[in-house]
Amino acid sequence: MSLSLNKALGILPDSVRLQDRRTELLASNLANVDTPNYKSRDFDFRGILAKIEGQGKGLQLTETQPNHLPLPGYDPNRNPELLYRIPAQPALDGNTVDPQLERAAFAENAMHYQSTLEFLDRRVSGIRTALRKE
Repeated sequence: MSLSLNKALGILPDSVRLQDRRTELLASNLANVDTPNYKSRDFDFRGILAKIEGQGKGLQLTETQPNHLPLPGYDPNRNPELLYRIPAQPALDGNTVDPQLERAAFAENAMHYQSTLEFLDRRVSGIRTALRKE
């Protein structure tokens, strides 16, 4: 029986990578709260995870030849498509960062990041335990 770490770990490594990138974005938004004309950025975390999992909308394609064109969608080695956040109350200087919204999103992302790391740690511990018993 062969062991595939990609199948065993599932979507957790990609989720950690995405949450790390989102932490950087949200921190950048908070750092630029007073920068004139700064536009708040974010990405659709759930949508990207759905695409990675294969549940996204659209036809799933596979490459059968090395010279096929690259597939559209998320590549974990690249950054996800960044979107601009629409402000509830834009500032007069053109800044679209809402500090309260950004702090709440940062705290939520940090909580999800920590729990994903714990799930990943438990999954690795389970694999380690299973390998020792054989």
